[in-house]
Amino acid sequence: MEEKSPRRTPFFEKHKALGARIVEFAGFEMPIQFTSIIEEHRAVRSNVGMFDVSHMGEVTIRGPDALEFVNYVTINDAAQLAVGQAQYSALCYEDGGLVDDLVVYRLVDHFLFVVNAANIEKDYDWIVSNRSGDVEIENSSYETGQLAVQGPNAELVMQRVTNLKLSEIQFYWSAQGKVGGVEALVSRTGYTGEDGFEIYMAAEHGPQVWDTIVEAGKEFSLKPVGLGARDTLRLEMKYNLYGNDMDETTTPLEAGLSWITKLEKEEFIGQEALKKQKEEGVKRRLIAFEMMGNEIPRPGFDILVNGEKVGHVTSGTFSPSLEKGIGLGYVARPHTKSGTELTIVVRGEPASAAIVKPPFYKHGTHH
Repeated sequence: MEEKSPRRTPFFEKHKALGARIVEFAGFEMPIQFTSIIEEHRAVRSNVGMFDVSHMGEVTIRGPDALEFVNYVTINDAAQLAVGQAQYSALCYEDGGLVDDLVVYRLVDHFLFVVNAANIEKDYDWIVSNRSGDVEIENSSYETGQLAVQGPNAELVMQRVTNLKLSEIQFYWSAQGKVGGVEALVSRTGYTGEDGFEIYMAAEHGPQVWDTIVEAGKEFSLKPVGLGARDTLRLEMKYNLYGNDMDETTTPLEAGLSWITKLEKEEFIGQEALKKQKEEGVKRRLIAFEMMGNEIPRPGFDILVNGEKVGHVTSGTFSPSLEKGIGLGYVARPHTKSGTELTIVVRGEPASAAIVKPPFYKHGTHH
């Protein structure tokens, strides 16, 4: 079988021109950093940064039975969405394991699923294989460009380039309008904990939108931001990453997503298994912990309580905002309470940590 060469987003040439460090991620050539991860991270926390997130996938669902179908394949309640509203949700297998987490948009005449880059084909196939009723399902991932402008000054920058009144778009709402003269969907969403917008446009118009935002962002010292800072920003907010903090072997109840799991709504895939797990009690939970010393936790490290292994780290990094090591991991109950002292085995050496109440970073615009 021949290796598929990685895809490029509409902004690849922009990244190269800026001297970004490019890596392969989820089948795409993506910038990991432009200057330094810490510098880019702090720019988003204190000012404004722009991310290329075109590697994310888009699946559209339309037709007379679209709402019923969306509610059947997702665990949150899409019937609660008004036109223009967005919702964090997930797809589950029959056994309750997670296919993916996603954002669901209810738009004028269709629903839009925004899914993780590594799962585009898998999710699309899963959705199609469970098709019911009169619906059309389309994978528009590779025709769509997506940018995220994030940080306390995001609205000031974006208002200069759009005809939409951004102050009227609430958190997790969206509007159709123009950005730099290009038709776009603009939503007040993001993966950083800060205020900001995600902009969806036809891929061929991407570079024009990028240039317009860069120009408008000059007086605010808008920084391009790579995947490195995207990861540290999301982890400070305890936003789960599919493939690290959850996968087909974990359920939303274990992953701390019971708040989006609407067990009482009409039938959805995985409902029975999740109801049963809730009744029987969850045996392990995803917890957030901070290191006591200077060590940095990494995925796969063992988590001990009183010398006994109770779980493993799923995400870990140095937090630029807290200036210490932070991480997430699955831990067997009853060792999941805030304040519980843990030992993380860092490269064979024991290191002290404690479970904390998330988010790690408490000063984000949205948490």
